[in-house]
Amino acid sequence: MRPPSTGTVLLTDYAWPDDTVERSVIEEAGLTLVTGPAEPASAEVIEGLVAEHRPSGILTCWAPVSAAAVGASPDLRIVARLGVGLDNIAVDTATERGVWVTNVPDYCVEEVSDHAVGMVLAWTRGLAVCDREVRAGRWDPAAARLRRLSTLTCGVVGYGRIGRATVRKLGAFCCRILAHDPHPPQDVPGVEMVGLEELLRRSDVVILHVPLTRDTHHVIGAEQLALMPPGGLLVNVSRGGLVDTDAVVKALDSGHLGGAAFDVLETEPHVPAELLAQPGAVLTPHVAFSSDASVTELRRRAAEEVVRVLRGETPAHARNSPRGADAAGGPGDRR
Repeated sequence: MRPPSTGTVLLTDYAWPDDTVERSVIEEAGLTLVTGPAEPASAEVIEGLVAEHRPSGILTCWAPVSAAAVGASPDLRIVARLGVGLDNIAVDTATERGVWVTNVPDYCVEEVSDHAVGMVLAWTRGLAVCDREVRAGRWDPAAARLRRLSTLTCGVVGYGRIGRATVRKLGAFCCRILAHDPHPPQDVPGVEMVGLEELLRRSDVVILHVPLTRDTHHVIGAEQLALMPPGGLLVNVSRGGLVDTDAVVKALDSGHLGGAAFDVLETEPHVPAELLAQPGAVLTPHVAFSSDASVTELRRRAAEEVVRVLRGETPAHARNSPRGADAAGGPGDRR
């Protein structure tokens, strides 16, 4: 395995205290790491950093890597996402310019599925609501409106790695499980594969495990919420743009929706005041992916993808087929 030629890698932003893991992997390979601001900067700022440093590789967490950013470095060969979703990367432009796009698709399967199931349990057992009441000085067990999970139907939208893990964990509670996926598997024991509308009509709990694309933007809006049985729970641990937040607030206000458990918001980090005011809302700050183990794994594996491509190898988790890139991951045709 030949070492990469000298070059620069830009880390656009990071959601942890420092860049030590990324720096260790990149510098051990003989490359130079340049780090942008910890908080994700604007597309224009990232474009300026790319133009200034002309990196061969980009590591990005939340910051937007726009078409202009991809085109700003003639040496660019890879944009590696520190995460799963690719909605902050101009994948089409990268593909056209012969630049690999990668992610780390399986680093947080257990964490995100744990978070989803934890949100369901918090709702059925009233954990968040009861905690708020006790802290406010109200000790009123007779007011609790709790549910038996084994009697409920849980619908999982998206049956990929994380969806399958969530289904496996929900199975321990003996609830009925429905799932929807555009590419449904055959004969899944303990799971009934159904269309989205049927899942919404029959599910007391709906859990979203799908990527954000043009087709899935606001896949849950007023029309879809109206299909759900009264008093149900919506869980979103994927991307905020999947859900029309205003429609959720209205459904909570009317009582049609019994709860909303969100780890992600379309407007994050801003949280709408109308949502904060909802007693049936449980909100966490986009941490479903996170644990000590998962974050370290994510950072190491994303950096290793950059090194792999700059060594002339094919990435382990390519999310595109770059125009003109050879089988060994070499630079593409940039005409």
